[in-house]
Amino acid sequence: MQAKRVTFGGTALPLALLAPQLAVTVVFFVWPAVQAVITSFQREDAFGLKTEFVGLENFRDLWADPLYLESFGTTMIFSAAVAVSALVVGLLLAVLVDRVSRGAEIYSALLIWPYAVAPALAAILWAFLLNPSIGPLTRLLRVLGIAWNYNVDGTQALILIVFASAWKQVSYNFLFFLAGLQSIPRSLLEAASIDAAGPWRQFRTIVFPLLAPTTFFLIVVNVVYAFFDTFGVVHATTGGGPGQSTTLLVYKVWKDGFIGLNLGSSSAQSVVLLVIVIALTAVQFRFLERRINY
Repeated sequence: MQAKRVTFGGTALPLALLAPQLAVTVVFFVWPAVQAVITSFQREDAFGLKTEFVGLENFRDLWADPLYLESFGTTMIFSAAVAVSALVVGLLLAVLVDRVSRGAEIYSALLIWPYAVAPALAAILWAFLLNPSIGPLTRLLRVLGIAWNYNVDGTQALILIVFASAWKQVSYNFLFFLAGLQSIPRSLLEAASIDAAGPWRQFRTIVFPLLAPTTFFLIVVNVVYAFFDTFGVVHATTGGGPGQSTTLLVYKVWKDGFIGLNLGSSSAQSVVLLVIVIALTAVQFRFLERRINY
């Protein structure tokens, strides 16, 4: 029996159905983005009573600010660490669950749960586990001879927010990698086994190349996540400290805008951050997608 195709006689009903989502997009995404671009070319007093057009001065001040340049470098290191670690762990867990014959659904459900946790809660969880005084993992590190105190050590504070952010994103990567693994025809792996190809060779020559589209998609998503969605992790754990060691670009936008009340500089930073993410995404599509066979 041939399925019926639903067609609309006009454009009124489709537009009405799209109107709520379009309204949300315009109000919460398009309009604030346009306002940020406009404000980035202005200097405004802390009370919002006087505005002066200054052109590119806010952007020039950013690149002359050593604190902003330090935040820029920290963000690059942090984003690379989060993306790589979350992808590697997610892929490893997906491979392990895919090899389980019994109870795979239970393992999958348990591994997906962390993605439902808010970033701030994930940060608080890891801050407790690595608390310098009472943290269970801190006690283990002391047994191993490692002095842990992220309140005074900038490198350890950066490691903490990397752990919290990557742990939050592993579940998302796991879900997509597992779906990709389960879509691979078993006949290919069986043929490889007949040809005496071991598990590692099968993964390297068959499984991972077939996962390339999924991996490419997740690389883009993880980079955007590391740049934009990790504010709650930083705010709930280190507050950008100690010093400026964990002040990421997205956190500095908030700190300069809502604490320092420098709205022009904050808007310029948000525009730069948006341009960086767009540029990284474009580079990934330009140089990685051509190597992928769909």
